[in-house]
Formats: sequence, C-alpha cells, structure tokens
Amino acid sequence: MDHYNTLMKNYGPPAFNAVQGKGLYLYDEAGRAYLDFSSGIAVTSLGHSHPRWVAAVQAQAAELTHCSNLFGIPGQQLLADRLVTQAGPGRVLFCNSGAESNDALIKLARLHGQYLTGAEGKRYTVVAAQNAFHGRTFGGMGATPQEKIQGGFRPMLEGFKFGQLNDIESFDKIIDESVAAVFLESIQGEGGVFPAEPGFLQELRALCTERSVLLMLDEVQCGIGRSGHFFAFEKSGVRPDAIGMAKGLGGGFPIGAIWVAEAYAELFQPGSHGTTFGGSPLASAAANAVLDVIEEEALIEKVAANSPAWHDALNALADKYPNQIDCVRGAGYMVGLALKPQGHNLKVTAAAREKQLLIVPAGHNVIRLLPALIATPEQLNQSVTILDEVLATLATAI
Repeated sequence: MDHYNTLMKNYGPPAFNAVQGKGLYLYDEAGRAYLDFSSGIAVTSLGHSHPRWVAAVQAQAAELTHCSNLFGIPGQQLLADRLVTQAGPGRVLFCNSGAESNDALIKLARLHGQYLTGAEGKRYTVVAAQNAFHGRTFGGMGATPQEKIQGGFRPMLEGFKFGQLNDIESFDKIIDESVAAVFLESIQGEGGVFPAEPGFLQELRALCTERSVLLMLDEVQCGIGRSGHFFAFEKSGVRPDAIGMAKGLGGGFPIGAIWVAEAYAELFQPGSHGTTFGGSPLASAAANAVLDVIEEEALIEKVAANSPAWHDALNALADKYPNQIDCVRGAGYMVGLALKPQGHNLKVTAAAREKQLLIVPAGHNVIRLLPALIATPEQLNQSVTILDEVLATLATAI
C-alpha cells in the first residue's frame, strides 16, 4: 500500500522516511545519517533524543500526561516563572504552537484597543511587516502578506496594515488612532531570514509608547537561544509589551506561549481565552527540560561563542561563489544564505541532502541553516564543507 495515498497533498512527497534521531543526526530507514541543520524547522533545540530531555518526558508520561487547565499544573507554573525571569515582570499564557501563540497576541491587541476606547471595533488594527510570516490560521494569515500563504483562502481577517521592516518612516505613516498593536518577527524566518535592526526596534519602541500601541514580537522561530540571546530582540535593548514563543521551547514536544508585560497582563480575564492542551504536564516537563539543559550546558553562551567563526566561513563561501550566493544574514544559529539565480535554493537544498546535510529553503531564494543549540564548531565546519562541495558541483550548471 502506498501510504501517501491516504495523506493530504499539502506537503510534497518526502525525500526519505525519518526513523531515528540522535544528537545532530537524523537517520533514514536504511540507517543513513544526515547532519541535521533543519532541526525540524528550528524545533529540536537540544538536538534529537537528548538524554536529559528524554528522561524528563518519560518520567512525566509515567505520572500524568494531561489534566486540562481546570486544575493547577506545577510544572506549568514553574515554566511560567522561568519565562517571566527571562522576559521581565508579566504573565504567561500557554498554548500548543507558534500559530496559536500569534493568534493569542492578535486577540491581546484587540483587547488592548477595546480598553483604550471603551468599546469593541473602534481600535483593533494590527500593523505587521511586509514579508512577514505569522502562521497559517486565519489570524496568522491575515498578518502574513504573502500570496503563497493567503491565496485560495480569501477573504482574510480584516484589521491589518503593513510597514516595511527596518523602515521606521513606513510605520510612522500608518500608526494612527485605529492601530492597537505592532506585530513583528525579531528575525523574519520563512520570509528569508531578515533581522530587525537594533536601531529600528529602538525607534519603533519609542513610537509605540508615544501612541499607546502595543509592541508585540514574534520569537517563535528565532527565540529560546537560537540567536545567541534567549530572545533575539535582546540585542536591541528594547522591552516589548508581549512576546510569542513556540518551536524550540519544547525541544520537539508541541508547546507555545505568550508573555505579556505586567501593565497589560490583566487584559485576559477568565473566559476570554482558552486551550485544551496548552501547558499540559507533559508539554511543561519537556519545556522545563529544555531550559534546564540550556542553563546547565551554557548553550546560549556557546551559540554566541561559536557562531562568529561559522558566519565568517559562510561569508567566505559567498566570496568564493559570487555567482551563487548574494549575501549571508542572520544571527547565532539562524542563518540564511540568499542565493542566485532564482530557484537555486531548492537545488542547493536537494543537492545538500544527497550529501547528507539537511537544510531548509525559505522565501527570497534563501536556504536556512538552523542547527540545534548543541552544534559543535566541528559540526558547523562540516556544514560549510558540504555546502562548498555542493556549490562547486552546481557552479558548472550556471
């Protein structure tokens, strides 16, 4: 039986069946090992099957997997405390994914607008950025001005405007009295790895404060240590009003979260939002184990220490293959190589897989390199060696 006859066709046919993972390596049915610089699209922050994480999940599964948020969950309460320690005074709401965390932020914006005006429907617009990606729910799609995301699903949820990332004037022009919040990725991921510049975030923070607008940052892909900081926006020194998290927080187990600053934490009241599975005992155990390992193994410090030499080596590839690489951008262990000619990102992704390196294509003809936080300098160098071989082979076809 062809199993893919019973699966929807929203994904293309897989290149291979993944059956095992260990550390930085993913294995297919034939036992072939792939150096995994996709990390389940920035999810497996500790690599595959980290023993500390596995032990925590197994132990919790034997005790209590689910009970709903009708009851107190000690692990969830501990996790919230730890995230507040990282983000600042405020409160945390748990959910199941990045898309759900972003939807919760959009709901927060509408509650804020209602608080400011005293009525619904008067101030609810969210200003996002061109080229953004905030998920595939109707809320997330509304905040994602990409035809490949919105096409076929219109009409979109109303109430969104779009500025240009790193162009403060474009935001200044459209943040009027209809706007309740600004919503940005600290580093645009799926759109092609475009970081928000520190100076831009500082100016935007001041603008949002001046106009009583929430500054909400999407850290779903770039957060939880990937940038060399716990949150990617930390480099700018700003403090947002709300943060969306997911992906790397669970290390492979589904969990999402939003943190809301203390000044706005009362906007959600009993009955205003809910989730059946969010912050379950098992999900919370997985996320607490991720934070334990990040702390115990000083992984954020290692990302910050190891990434500059890796970035230098990738930039050397750009110098070596100017007909294929336009530029290198990103932060820490979230790097994008902007390629040329158009469509070359798909060719490089496929060719790298044949040489047992897994990478992820993105918008603007980019390949994403998203190694787990445990990646060593040797493994980072190995990724560069394989890409060098791939680009050398493909050079003859350009």
